[in-house]
Amino acid sequence: MSLPPTTPPSVPASGAGAAASHPASTPPPAPASHLAAGNAAIRSGVPDRRSSPAGPGQESVVPGFRAGTPSFRDSARRLGLLGGLRGLGVAQWVAAGFIVLLLVAAFWPGLLAPGDPLAIDPAEAFRAPGWGHPFGTDESGRDVYTRVVHGTAPSLVIGVSATAIGIALALVLGMAAALGGRVVDFGVNRLLEVLFAFPGLLLALLVITVYGPGIVTSTIAVGLATAPGYARIIRAQTRSVASSAYVEAAVVLGRSRGRILARHILPNAVAPVFVLVTLGVGQAIVWAAALSYLGLGAQPPAAEWGAMLFAGKNYLATAWWMTFFPGLAIVLSAAATTVLGRALQRRGAR
Repeated sequence: MSLPPTTPPSVPASGAGAAASHPASTPPPAPASHLAAGNAAIRSGVPDRRSSPAGPGQESVVPGFRAGTPSFRDSARRLGLLGGLRGLGVAQWVAAGFIVLLLVAAFWPGLLAPGDPLAIDPAEAFRAPGWGHPFGTDESGRDVYTRVVHGTAPSLVIGVSATAIGIALALVLGMAAALGGRVVDFGVNRLLEVLFAFPGLLLALLVITVYGPGIVTSTIAVGLATAPGYARIIRAQTRSVASSAYVEAAVVLGRSRGRILARHILPNAVAPVFVLVTLGVGQAIVWAAALSYLGLGAQPPAAEWGAMLFAGKNYLATAWWMTFFPGLAIVLSAAATTVLGRALQRRGAR
């Protein structure tokens, strides 16, 4: 969908000549003061009463324009992004508390586990969970609790970075499909259909096969795998916003295409995507951990949850704690972000 031309309609001069050029049944055009009022309403995002009909049969200067452009803050508030934690249930509070704990572990791991996650002690190898080692020790005597806490940062960085890559690529593809015309829309849709033909994890595996394993490669691969789904949502949202009344009002008032895109379309099309980000981070953490478990992400002895699963898979019968606690951290992280994301979705749907 492309934006209509931004040339404003010409306003005939007022006076006797202008009145004679219109039939008696047709109301005269709105005066320049009404145009200025509509202009101010577009800038402020608040409906202006002066743009309402001034008399019987006289329409507004912009047909169908009843309110100003909703700002990004308005859209975010409607979706529950700026509503704080008010109205959350017990499950949402628990999820929010766990996410705060994850952030503390990511930025200040020494507060929760002051030890060295790579320090080995062969004499303490395969210790079961107990007083000295609440999560036990691994095959080299490293404390599993310390490694789980210090593994929060790389796991969250991978999840957030992969989601950011997916959103950025989806913005380009979704906006191009929605505003670039039929040819561009057709090409982008065919590309997305090809990407949808591959399961997300399989697409990530193909990228890693080409460029090699590693944390950076796995992050990019997960981001590329999540982009098609986001692109479809952004395309649909952008088409809806581009055909809205306030965008048509901005076109009639002579706004440039760039200003319409930056001020009206982009903020209101992107706001709902932030709800999906909370869901996408949990999915990206799980996928990145799966790649590390397969030996294609972070490599042992790195303190990363997926790499810890990879290292402990050979000791499931004798040292179950080596895989249980990193796996529990992955599950709880994904569940917490999903619970908050669903809560935001429900609040935005009200």
